[in-house]
Amino acid sequence: MNFAEEYMASILFELKRSKVMGEKTFDQLSDNDIHWTYGEADNSIAIIVKHMVGNMLSRWTNFFSEDGEKPWRNRENEFTQPYTSKAEMIVAWNKGWDCVFSTLESINNANFNQKIKIRNEEHSVLQAINRQLAHYAGHVAQIAYVGRMLKGSKWISLSIPIGESDSFNKKKFKK
Repeated sequence: MNFAEEYMASILFELKRSKVMGEKTFDQLSDNDIHWTYGEADNSIAIIVKHMVGNMLSRWTNFFSEDGEKPWRNRENEFTQPYTSKAEMIVAWNKGWDCVFSTLESINNANFNQKIKIRNEEHSVLQAINRQLAHYAGHVAQIAYVGRMLKGSKWISLSIPIGESDSFNKKKFKK
C-alpha cells in the first residue's frame, strides 16, 4: 500500500468513526433534545448538524472541478431555522456524509496530487481532507458533549466508560 492509499484508508476510518459517534449520540436524544441550547447565543445539535451538512455538500460536491465554497451555499442560513425533527435531521446528516464518502472513495493515485480550491485558496487534496476532518471532528465532539449534558447519569458512553479502563485494557492486551 502506498502513502495515498494508506492515508485514504485512515481518513475513511476516522471520518466513519466521527459519523458513528454522532449517530450514537442521536440515538440517545429526543426531538426536543436536538433543539436544546444552554444559552440564547448557542447552537443546538440541530443547528450544528445543519451547518455540517451545508459544509459537506459544498466542500465535497464536484470536489475536483469547483471551488469548495459553492455559490448556492447560504452559510448564514445554516445557523437559523433548525431541522424540525430528529428524523429530518438524520436524513440530512446521511445526505451530507454520503456526499463526503462518495467523493473520498473517488480519490486515488491518479488524482491525489491534484490541487483544489476552497474559498479561492489552493489546497492539496491532503490539506483539504485534513481541514474537513478537523472541522467535522470538532462539531461531532460538540454534539456528543451537548448530548452528554442533556442525558446526565443516563448517558451511554461513546467510548470506554469511566471506571472501566482497566478491564478494557486487560481485554485488549490479552490478545
